[in-house]
Amino acid sequence: MVIEQAPLEDELGDVLEKALGHAGLSPESLGVRADVPAERIRDAIDYRYDFTSRDIDRLAAALGLNPVGLRELADGRYPLPRIHGLPFCLHALRSPHGLGTANAYLVSDCRGGPGVLFDTGPDPARLRRMWPAGVPGAAAVFLTHDETEHTGGLAEVQRLSGPTPVFAPAGARVTGATGIGDGARMESAGYRIETLATPGHAEAHNAYLVRVPGAAQAAPLLIGGDLLFAGSIGGAYFCGRRLREQVARVLRELPPETVVAPGHGPLTTLGHEREHNPFARLAETG
Repeated sequence: MVIEQAPLEDELGDVLEKALGHAGLSPESLGVRADVPAERIRDAIDYRYDFTSRDIDRLAAALGLNPVGLRELADGRYPLPRIHGLPFCLHALRSPHGLGTANAYLVSDCRGGPGVLFDTGPDPARLRRMWPAGVPGAAAVFLTHDETEHTGGLAEVQRLSGPTPVFAPAGARVTGATGIGDGARMESAGYRIETLATPGHAEAHNAYLVRVPGAAQAAPLLIGGDLLFAGSIGGAYFCGRRLREQVARVLRELPPETVVAPGHGPLTTLGHEREHNPFARLAETG
């Protein structure tokens, strides 16, 4: 069971702006390198696109991006995969954030019982309204990073569930949370949860790989926070190099059927993003 859909987090202009930052280029220097006028690049960053397919290919080559996904974004037709294979119910608890959504995720047995919550969304009242009736509370809470749109509902979760263990990236400033780092493994409510430290968007940032013991053939779930989105990656507010390294890591090392539950935007899979994401070439060069 998956509650969908959500708009993409980034449009073509957002991707170009992020790619410029990673490449250390200005619109003017990119324009020279790609033989595309800088004014048209600035227009695209402001969401006014008039690129030809040849322009997109030149921009992709100059920025080291995957031209397939860049063309799809330019055409407004970035595809999304069919999500299947998860051995549990995944409830996407979405809150408006800017023009898109901020996502929390509740993993639970479809037959009922407590679940495990990943991030909390920004709004306690909205989280309470969205909480599934068949899930009596959270056995544990795992936070990807300390930003209000991902942690604002924490007090409400604790009110709903009673004393609940909270886990956050080592170094994150979350009162009452236990810090966990790369490679930490634990079980909660019947789920095996492995921590991947993924700094870049924030210095203290984790992703979580969720599996069910005994369901080796089922698709794993990657709770990605602001690491990897459908059609894009997170903003490099802490360190662009480390963000690129961590995106490359998950794209290279995790199986293609892995379902990605990002902090913003819709669900996707790693196999799909390897093929379509404009930043997929990070896996080749990271």
